[in-house]
Amino acid sequence: MISLYLGVAIFGYLMGSVPYGLLLTRMAGLGDIRSIGSGNIGATNVLRTGNKKLAAATLLLDGLKGFVAVLLVKLFLHHGVLVAGLGAVLGHLFPVWLGFKGGKGVATGLGVFYGFAWPLGLLCCALWLLVAFTLRYSSLSALVAYAVAPIAALFLAGPLAAEAVLIISALVYWKHRPNIKRLLSGEEPRIGKKVAS
Repeated sequence: MISLYLGVAIFGYLMGSVPYGLLLTRMAGLGDIRSIGSGNIGATNVLRTGNKKLAAATLLLDGLKGFVAVLLVKLFLHHGVLVAGLGAVLGHLFPVWLGFKGGKGVATGLGVFYGFAWPLGLLCCALWLLVAFTLRYSSLSALVAYAVAPIAALFLAGPLAAEAVLIISALVYWKHRPNIKRLLSGEEPRIGKKVAS
């Protein structure tokens, strides 16, 4: 079983480690997304290029890689689903291809939540959208959604899933440390703010 879980973890990690934001912006001729804005490879920073379609594609693909990693393990192995989800998020946060400097895990984590239990993913996405549309802060939207996620997971997916969700949420909060500081100081940029080239 140890070798099975190790294989599942590696599979999840490799699925999560694909840096879609970086790949899409390079293919579109926008250069290295890490050189603008927050330097992040996620959808929010891609949006700062002014290309909404690329940002939407990044959001979708980052979410799908977490969801697909969990779904494939659930369908074919029936064991290690939670390990696959954790691996996918770790792959996005610390991709070996980018010197272990990746994104913040929000979209990938939400995809993983959908894989664990679709009501959990739906609830967290709804919270993210509600805060994003009302207050226009992507980071705050993520922080609210991920604060609620472990409690929601306990009721919607069970205690083991809740433990995995708690770990993912802690990782997302850890990656958002600079955002939390900027939110507290009133310096956090709002969603859609374009970076001058």
